[in-house]
Amino acid sequence: MRAKSRSKGRAAAQVVAAVLLALVLGTLGWSRWVYTQIEAFAGRDDAAPSDAIAVFGAAEYDGRPSPVYRARLEHAEALFNKSIAPLIITLGGDGGDQYSEGGVGRQYLMGEGIPESAIIAETTSRNTAQAVRRLAVIARANSLSRIVVVSDDTHMFRIHALCAAQGLNVLTSPRQRVSVEGNPSDLDPVLHEILSYTAWRLHLE
Repeated sequence: MRAKSRSKGRAAAQVVAAVLLALVLGTLGWSRWVYTQIEAFAGRDDAAPSDAIAVFGAAEYDGRPSPVYRARLEHAEALFNKSIAPLIITLGGDGGDQYSEGGVGRQYLMGEGIPESAIIAETTSRNTAQAVRRLAVIARANSLSRIVVVSDDTHMFRIHALCAAQGLNVLTSPRQRVSVEGNPSDLDPVLHEILSYTAWRLHLE
């Protein structure tokens, strides 16, 4: 009886080990696939004539865009000046103060000479998924058939996937990196995107 019990115990342990191994391998395989997609979108700029340019928000400080947000806005401004699109949409709600990322983006662009009539500020979204949903509403209200989206390079894959899920036709155009970001090979943004994209696919956010 003891021999049979030990045999059953070993068999159960082997099953558990096999399941854990499958989970580990599956997680590694999935993470590798997402990583390759992030890198693929990060390494290309598909900007082409469209109906609008959408800038995803980043931190603002007392009404001034952070260096990262300013780099996104400057990239959108450059696309606008190249006649890629006649409209810029700034996205992002408040960051804990009286200002919103979308509103700060609009004011910055107006200060750079872009007409107020060429800017729509979305000021309620709190994260990327909400920003995409608000962008979809704006696109339908203004009959926008194609949009160039601007954000960080590692952010592009997830934005593209979220936009596709909302039925949006988008082209990705990552902004240039800024010197304050340090080592461009830093994996923190990539890990964040892998986890965020996975959470979205699992309907956890």
